[in-house]
Amino acid sequence: MHPASINPLLKPLGAALACAFVLSACSGETQQASPGGAAPPAPTVGIVVATAEPVQLTTELPGRTAAYMVAELRPQVTGIVQKRLFTEGSTVKAGQTLYQIDPATYRATFESAKASLARAEANVYSARLKAQRYADLVKIEAVSKQANDDAIAALKQAEADVASARAAVEKARIDVGFTAVTSPIAGRIGRSSVTAGALVTANQADALATVQQLDPIYVDLTQSSAELLRLKRDLAEGKLQRVAGKAVPVRLVLEDGSEYASEGRLEFSEVSVDSDTGSVTLRAVFPNPSGALLPGMYVRAQLTQGEVANGILVPHAAVSRDPRGTALVMVVGAEDKVESRPVTAAISRGDKWLITDGLAAGDKVIVDGLQKIRPGATVKPQEAVAGAAAPAAAPAAK
Repeated sequence: MHPASINPLLKPLGAALACAFVLSACSGETQQASPGGAAPPAPTVGIVVATAEPVQLTTELPGRTAAYMVAELRPQVTGIVQKRLFTEGSTVKAGQTLYQIDPATYRATFESAKASLARAEANVYSARLKAQRYADLVKIEAVSKQANDDAIAALKQAEADVASARAAVEKARIDVGFTAVTSPIAGRIGRSSVTAGALVTANQADALATVQQLDPIYVDLTQSSAELLRLKRDLAEGKLQRVAGKAVPVRLVLEDGSEYASEGRLEFSEVSVDSDTGSVTLRAVFPNPSGALLPGMYVRAQLTQGEVANGILVPHAAVSRDPRGTALVMVVGAEDKVESRPVTAAISRGDKWLITDGLAAGDKVIVDGLQKIRPGATVKPQEAVAGAAAPAAAPAAK
């Protein structure tokens, strides 16, 4: 065949082969360049260095305020109320007269008792003189021994009558005093259940009014018995240490979320567990000079119940949990490799977790950039900026 007739057919085929060769050569060059190129840079992560320090263990418990002292006023004598001598809701002093009961009949009884005492004392004087004369006469047998004995007995009877009359006078004097109903304590008085003209009876069931001492004031807190047992166990095992040398301080958070200005102290804990709630009552006392706390208010109390000698605090952002609920932190280990570390997050304090197991002082805990890493990856650690930590993400599986 003539070469001129074949050439038009071979030209397209040659061009296709040439393109395939060029593409193959380019692909080979690309494959050879990738292995020899630079590796991607290690991601930068923010870290905090774990430090061990004494950490006070603070517990928040619910509670109710209660008056420091309560006095329910009841009459000790029967009579008509003449006056009410206080303003409802005001502050009264100890010994202040609050009600005046009509004292007329009691004063009359008092005067009568004094007269009876005078009569009894006169009888004693006469009986004593007679006994003295008979004592001399019986020596010379001018009177019989029986008459002398009767004179001595009459004297003793008269002396007994005097003692009885004196007791009656004292009783009448006390009854006159009871017609003035006074406050046994200083505090704030509530509403009155009676007005002037009302008939009251001695030791009646209904109180005339109630006085409550509000400065200082009690706060009754409830703690579960299980939590109390755990606390005692940790103290016994040395995981917690008692704060020695001072009373346990207590802070209050009020119903509106504000913090009460004054600090209180723990007074005592109940010796038995409430069978209905399974809780133990703790009682704290707080100064209340302005009367801001009133009985029956709901509050939350923060109190220190022990101290962790070597506690480690890490930001919330550093702690995540796996599907089984185990707390995990990511740390920068040897050769800047990321490690996943299970820890014991005992309690939350503000924006940090208290770690009691799983971390040691000096560990580099990752708090920022968790979403860019996984265990085993190489990272570039740098000190985290306070407040700039990202939210914790669940660690990637190995």
